[in-house]
Amino acid sequence: MSGQGFFGYRQRGAALLAAMLTVTLVATFAAAALWQQWRSIEIETAERARVQSAWILIGALDWSRLILIEDYNAGGADHLAEPWAVPLQEARLSTFLAAEKNVSQLDDASTDTTDAFLSGQILDLQARLNLSNLLDGANIQPEARAQFERLFTRLGLPKAELEQLTQALLQANNPDSADAPLRPPTLGQLGWWGVAPATLALLAPHMTLLPQRSKINLNTASAEVLLAGIEGLDQAGANRLLAARQTQHLRSLEDARALLGENAQIKEALHDVRSSYFQVDGRLRLGNVTVQERSIVYRQSREVRTLWRERTALPPPTMARQTHP
Repeated sequence: MSGQGFFGYRQRGAALLAAMLTVTLVATFAAAALWQQWRSIEIETAERARVQSAWILIGALDWSRLILIEDYNAGGADHLAEPWAVPLQEARLSTFLAAEKNVSQLDDASTDTTDAFLSGQILDLQARLNLSNLLDGANIQPEARAQFERLFTRLGLPKAELEQLTQALLQANNPDSADAPLRPPTLGQLGWWGVAPATLALLAPHMTLLPQRSKINLNTASAEVLLAGIEGLDQAGANRLLAARQTQHLRSLEDARALLGENAQIKEALHDVRSSYFQVDGRLRLGNVTVQERSIVYRQSREVRTLWRERTALPPPTMARQTHP
């Protein structure tokens, strides 16, 4: 083979190699551009879903406030047979919107609610023992302390943990203390005070932490709270009260006294049949995004104010693995 022919083969090989490198670079740049575009779309979709979820949950909270205002306007005691106490099972959001001018989704085309599902409930926080009741100014309130001692005993929790909670509450309410612990806004943050998660899990259904002192609503309290909150009440009396209020709610504390007798000490300062503090839970499932919101509201006359609100995004559900024999 002549030198000129060999040189021609080398030129063609170099040209082919350059072409392959060019194709590789172009493919790499194209893949990177496509990935960036896909990522931008994913981020925009997630952000839009987050904003939509926030607006819908705010609307659900306003709806709950209207329900509580209507309940106040109706008058009477607060009990578990009222509309506010009925949980909202998960339902497609368009079914609620259809009730207004026969529309199935919002007017904004970017706000598609076809795959939006809403659920929620309103809970009476005065159906629980209020940790703030432990203090009367700078002093421990003895009757509230006795209520919590009975609750801790029934739940099998050590009294040392109640003492720890009491002392932390005293320090947090002392403005003159330089090392006073920060007061948690809700019960779930009591871990700041060193409360064990297992203890919080046991206390959560029966205890709350409100900004100020409150009374126990005898129409909504559970058996555990009734037994802890009413001195002299036994299990038979608690069962009798629970059964009676399913038929007819308590209209006054006199109804409770007539039902439970003299041994159960029903007191105006500790007990009531009406409530002012409520917890509103809302959950929105929008496609693969699930957002949960929890709010504490205070009802005073015809006004319902939001005292605290927390919104969290839940991880997407994972497909359960199917096992075959």
